[in-house]
Amino acid sequence: MSNTNPHPRPTRWPWLAAAHEGGQLWLYDPRRIGSPVAVSRAELEAVQLFTSRLTVPEIHSTLAAKFGPTFLGLPALTALVTKLDESFLLDGPAFREYLAGPVRRPSCVGCYPPEPEAIHAQMRGLFTGPGGPGPVGDRRTDGPRLRAVLVPHMDYARGNVTYGWGFKELAERTDARLFVIVATSHYSPARFSLTRMNFATPLGTVETDQAYVDRILQSYGSGLFDDPFAHLPEHSVELEVVVLQHLFPDRPFRIVPLLVGSFGDCVSSLTPPDRVGQIQRMVAALQAAEAAAGEPVCYVISGDLAHIGPKFDDPEPVREPLLGESRKQDEAILAKLNAADGEGYFNVIAAEGDARRICGLPPTCLTLATARPTAGRVLHYQQFVHPQGHESVSFAAAAFYE
Repeated sequence: MSNTNPHPRPTRWPWLAAAHEGGQLWLYDPRRIGSPVAVSRAELEAVQLFTSRLTVPEIHSTLAAKFGPTFLGLPALTALVTKLDESFLLDGPAFREYLAGPVRRPSCVGCYPPEPEAIHAQMRGLFTGPGGPGPVGDRRTDGPRLRAVLVPHMDYARGNVTYGWGFKELAERTDARLFVIVATSHYSPARFSLTRMNFATPLGTVETDQAYVDRILQSYGSGLFDDPFAHLPEHSVELEVVVLQHLFPDRPFRIVPLLVGSFGDCVSSLTPPDRVGQIQRMVAALQAAEAAAGEPVCYVISGDLAHIGPKFDDPEPVREPLLGESRKQDEAILAKLNAADGEGYFNVIAAEGDARRICGLPPTCLTLATARPTAGRVLHYQQFVHPQGHESVSFAAAAFYE
């Protein structure tokens, strides 16, 4: 049996968790790489032993010695291993095949519905909801060329019309079919993470421009694929892809998905990011890749502003005057975005030691240094506040022009 089992020594992800819901015990992946699986108490006991040390028969013998020979049969244990493998809850053959494959599966279904028509209805609300910019109009050719937009990556329910303000400007101001999505990295310690995977959602599959990725890699050098997990659970690219798919159902487009990790070293040393060697290399690589593209390129900055409150380990619930003080600090940041002043934007955040956790700092600084816009415009701003003061997250939409 152990010779035919695809997992002679099954290995669960160490971060897996279990919870009761709807009268059922579920094993799930908080990082959203794998899909939840309903398990019994006996199966959950078995999963504790999936640590790569024991074969399936050895796990069976261990359980039988501890709980009795009828606790969990060998066929049931083998079936459990297969079920968890197929759900990507094990570091096994199915997951490794997926990791080496060409398509990233969506990880954010639930933030948006699984049915295409329901997604489109939700997306329309980002533009037409209260305070929204209204439906997208015809392409506009007046004014300077759009270089980049800043949009949230909050869930759509809370980010709502702020998404619409940023993406309406994108849809009306650029004819680009190539979007470099520069996004906050929430799960990886790597400074920069690229992927060659195409992005699948219920609205279809969006192609990642392989030649563009090659050019970045050629200019930057190695290290951009060091964390193969970085993009799999990440929402900050996927949520922008879905809006683009809604906007351009008949306009084929490609993306370049780049995750940007912490610039905490820049903040602590008060060093503007574009003066740090590794970041300078990425700026140069992105500029070289765009210069060789032979077509218009538009940057999409995926980033939010402040994260405050007990959810983020602050001691006090979020309420006035804390909210007003945070809003005032946000206004100082937004003033720099209005001026397309990337260094000034960084300096405002660094001066407060990034105490409010501005997650959009890395992608915004990198993109402004790369695209070198001469003008900016803040289009919309919001502060989400949890009803019990557990958290507040602020976010904005902005546009940057040549």
